[in-house]
Amino acid sequence: MKIVILSQNPNLYSTKRLIEAGKKKKHDMQVVDHSKCDLIIERKKPGIIYKGEGLSGINGVIPRIGASITFYGTAVVRQFEMMKVFTAVESQALVRSRDKLRSLQILSRAGLGLPKTVFSNYSRDVGSIIDKAGGAPVVIKLLEGTQGLGVVLADKRNSAESILEAFNGLQARVIVQEFIKEAKGADIRAFVVDGVVVGAMKRQGKEGEFRSNLHRGGSANIIELSDEEENAAIKAARVMGLGVAGVDLLQSERGPLILEVNSSPGLEGIEAATGKDIAGMIIKYVERNAEQ
Repeated sequence: MKIVILSQNPNLYSTKRLIEAGKKKKHDMQVVDHSKCDLIIERKKPGIIYKGEGLSGINGVIPRIGASITFYGTAVVRQFEMMKVFTAVESQALVRSRDKLRSLQILSRAGLGLPKTVFSNYSRDVGSIIDKAGGAPVVIKLLEGTQGLGVVLADKRNSAESILEAFNGLQARVIVQEFIKEAKGADIRAFVVDGVVVGAMKRQGKEGEFRSNLHRGGSANIIELSDEEENAAIKAARVMGLGVAGVDLLQSERGPLILEVNSSPGLEGIEAATGKDIAGMIIKYVERNAEQ
């Protein structure tokens, strides 16, 4: 099979592992920088030009689209779909997952547990917003933030009000969420491929840091999920329409609470923590679904 990895950087761990796993199965693997693709929109003959040549004979695509290029990356994925090429992450699911507010609405409608969340249109009544989120401490998140950037813990009410007023003044979109104290600065990343949790790790923030992201210096260890946690992760990926997903959740006194569903989850942390060949599992997912 000919499989394309859509990635701007062939040297990233996740990209290299997917290439390695595909070659191990004797597939023809190619890295394509989606930011440098030209899309040919023509009746009944959609095409993609890359480095001066048309891309053809491709059986499957694995998108690794960075948040900063979601718009164009999604257009490239959509073009492959128009060319009847199987993609491990569908274009619409990618769009949904990058919209934090829409994601939370979808997850809430599906009946999944979530931290209490408030979003407003630059409301001046910041005190009411904080109250509706359960009162201080609260977590304030930029809607466009990734990898723990743009996430602030406001311990006290007056600091929460000041932060919200500052973001409002900058016209920066934020959501305000309750702080889950019993999580103790840790969260769980469940990696879902084709409706199955193939690996899970517990991420712990470094001392004095409530964000558990590995990019922020957190640590990760393998964890066995409870049935409730596993079912929540699988359902979250399903309602978001994602065949490959990293589902982040918190352990709370009222059960698992979904934080986010990531459509381009990194492989390095999960493979190191679990010792599993997650890249190989993604290749198998493509093999099962791509036309040969």
